[in-house]
Amino acid sequence: MSVSGLGRPGVAAVKWSAASTVARFALQLMAQVVLARTLGPDIFGVFAIGMVVLTFATFVSGFGFSWSLLQRETLSDEDVRFAWTWQLIVGLVTTLAVYLLAPLLALYFREPRALAVIEWLSLACLLGAAAQPATYLLQRDLNFRAVGMVQVGSYAAGYIAVGLPMALMGQGEASLVAAWLVQVAVQLVASYALKPHAIRPLFWYADARSAVGTGHTVFFTNIVNWVLNNLDRVLIGRLLNAQALGLYNVAYNLATMPNTLLLGALQPAFLAAGARLQNDLPRLGRAYLQMLATIVVLGLPAFVTLAVISRDIVRVLYGPAWSDAAWVLGALFLCMPAYVIWGLSTPVLWNTGRKHFEFMLQLPLVVAGALGFYLLAGQGIHIAAAVAGGLLVLRAAVIATAAFRALGLPAGALLPHAWRGLLLSALCAGGALAGQHVVAKFGIPLLSLAAGALAAGVLPALLLLLRPQVLGPDASDMVIRFLPGAAKFLRRPGADSAMPASLGEQHP
Repeated sequence: MSVSGLGRPGVAAVKWSAASTVARFALQLMAQVVLARTLGPDIFGVFAIGMVVLTFATFVSGFGFSWSLLQRETLSDEDVRFAWTWQLIVGLVTTLAVYLLAPLLALYFREPRALAVIEWLSLACLLGAAAQPATYLLQRDLNFRAVGMVQVGSYAAGYIAVGLPMALMGQGEASLVAAWLVQVAVQLVASYALKPHAIRPLFWYADARSAVGTGHTVFFTNIVNWVLNNLDRVLIGRLLNAQALGLYNVAYNLATMPNTLLLGALQPAFLAAGARLQNDLPRLGRAYLQMLATIVVLGLPAFVTLAVISRDIVRVLYGPAWSDAAWVLGALFLCMPAYVIWGLSTPVLWNTGRKHFEFMLQLPLVVAGALGFYLLAGQGIHIAAAVAGGLLVLRAAVIATAAFRALGLPAGALLPHAWRGLLLSALCAGGALAGQHVVAKFGIPLLSLAAGALAAGVLPALLLLLRPQVLGPDASDMVIRFLPGAAKFLRRPGADSAMPASLGEQHP
């Protein structure tokens, strides 16, 4: 039997996760475009200040008690009760702390309008913490159909049913705050309804020390990741103004939407399925390398295409008021494959007994990133985007190197895939630029966007029709596993047609 890749249970989980993420992506894009055009960069900047505070507080309130439910090989009722009890306690304490510190935080960002935003968003700390046990239990069961339903339904309830109408009625940043709170509240109710669990308080039990140890590691890892992910916005909000932060934040969110699409589909399923293979490194390594190969060979050309047409994307979706966000969007698109690689590498460290490595290895990057942003962010959002992109690449390199070592993979295992990805990326970029050039004389952003996007796919498609082996065996196998109909195009004559053994399957 061949070494393992991502198999039937994992594939089913990823398919449901991908489907729900695509639906949420479509809803999010529609809602964010209407909201951005209605509210403008300044209001989005005020809300972004509240979100910077909330993401930090959410990491604190989560602490990691529920994460231990996903990591344990066996689970008892006491494990769930203990996690629920302490998630609720820490969530309540964090909510009170954020509410009381709101005046100081608004003062730091020199934005009085952020005070009410921070105060109201503090409630999300408690709601989000209370929802985590049921969410992680659903992920543990690989029930990503239910997880996806909750994600899509809660986003629609918050942003489509509440946020958009309020924004159109002129409620400003209050519409964004209300949308977020409704989304989190619906997520709490729906996740518990789909996965009821014991809620009787339990403050300590025999195996509590293990759960606290996992939570301790998750907490510090989350803090490090928050710092690395939010240094740019913290310093842009402080050194520039709300409008600059709004422009940067919308560009960052748009750039990470495809990234969220990939990571949201792959990472939870890989983490949950990989937890079952903690003692089978060859199979885990095969699954990991296949995922990275797919990202490098197929994801990199897609993100390069998006970077080339980023100016047209901003002009079509957001209008002229957001034109300064185009350069930021393009720069961040180019770095998103690194972000995806980082996100797929962290589960490897957790599933191979190296849970401390993620925050320990990134600590030096916190110092480098803080220094870079502090010295350069004040020069404008373009420079801040360049620093942010460089930091994403460094994080991916550090964590992926540690993952390769943990799995015993050779250092050059990804190089053949990288060359394939670069070749396809060059063809995509050339096609996109040619398509834009042909229609440039008309001066119509939508026409330029369509021509660039369509032309970007012509040369790669022709190459793959003539020489499908350009994808390589790993990326081809991953595509066929999710799209079986592609086998007749991607299987080379004489090639080994045996599919890799699957995650979660039993073999003699």
